[in-house]
Amino acid sequence: MVMAKPMRALALASLVLLLYITFQVFRNPPSIKEPRIVYPDMKTDPNLEETHEPPPPLHRADSSYAPNASSSSRINATILSLVRNEELDGMLQSMRDLEATWNHKFNYPWTFFNDKPFTQQFKDLTSAATNASCSYHLIPKDHWAVPAWIDKSLYKESAKLLGGKDVQYAGMVSYHQMCRWNSGMFYRHPALANTRYYWRVEPKVHFFCDVNYDVFRYMQDHNKTYGFTISLYDAPATMPTLWPETLKFLDAHPEYLKDNDSNSRAWLEDSERRPEHNKVANGYSTCHFWSNFEIADMEFWRSKAYSDYFDHLDRSGGFFYERWGDAPVHSIALGLFEDKSKIHWFRDIGYQHIPYFNCPNIPGQCSGCRTGLFTDGEDFLYKEDCRPNWFKYVGMG
Repeated sequence: MVMAKPMRALALASLVLLLYITFQVFRNPPSIKEPRIVYPDMKTDPNLEETHEPPPPLHRADSSYAPNASSSSRINATILSLVRNEELDGMLQSMRDLEATWNHKFNYPWTFFNDKPFTQQFKDLTSAATNASCSYHLIPKDHWAVPAWIDKSLYKESAKLLGGKDVQYAGMVSYHQMCRWNSGMFYRHPALANTRYYWRVEPKVHFFCDVNYDVFRYMQDHNKTYGFTISLYDAPATMPTLWPETLKFLDAHPEYLKDNDSNSRAWLEDSERRPEHNKVANGYSTCHFWSNFEIADMEFWRSKAYSDYFDHLDRSGGFFYERWGDAPVHSIALGLFEDKSKIHWFRDIGYQHIPYFNCPNIPGQCSGCRTGLFTDGEDFLYKEDCRPNWFKYVGMG
């Protein structure tokens, strides 16, 4: 049967279009994601192995943990959050997760801080999200304000230079203030004067796994100073002088440095995995504990070693002239001034702060977190994982 001319023309046009599309596809193949980074000493994520609770003694929930128990088993500890009124929805989400997985059993108080007064709506809705007590506190102006010794003109010029290097939040004064407050001011607030341990919780985070023991009692009973879930590399352009200033401090105060068998200095100075980070940060690997999750003993921050260290850094101006974060500051101090055996990886606490996860393998106790997942973002984010370094130099304790 002979095809009519219009049909032949249509068939020819379709063939030409098909050939053109095929040519374009093969000429410009889709971009390929960078493969996941696999380190020679961590071929698979340890979270793929079955995860167990830390060793005993562990304290379980009973009637002594009821909200108004006359003889409470709770120790002097709190859940702590620096949060703005406009972050209410994100804070409620975080509270729901932590209450569902842990705190509805133990009823530790929530302590909220803000540089502006909390609204009544914030107070009403957060207090309704827990059976535990809640307290709301204004940060003293002298704890939050830019210190008098900071040259504002120099800060503005520095912010422009950092912005040119794609450093996030370089020109946002409040971000620098927040990092400084989280580094060395929060534990000085009068509301925490009689509190020893805290669990830091930020808005918009997730908790995935049931935790059936009192984590604060675990810290106390096992003589732990600091607990983390995620360890990352930081952006070296944010802190080129942090390590040199740290070395100056160590030269002036060698008595604060733990001996080599006890400290984690090798972790801080590693240059094998990310040599470019070490180079730009002038000797610092940039590895740190991601401090949006931290369970810690404030006696360490209140110690003379840490107080002197923070004051030295504060006077140098790097919280404003650069963009030093509380995560590297806390981590460097812990790595130098604390025994590494007192730092604990809470591998059994399922956690997410976008875009990173800690997803343990605890059958029947976790929901919404794929075992061994580190990030649900682009694959290149896997190279930001610094847990392998910690495991290499310290272990998984």
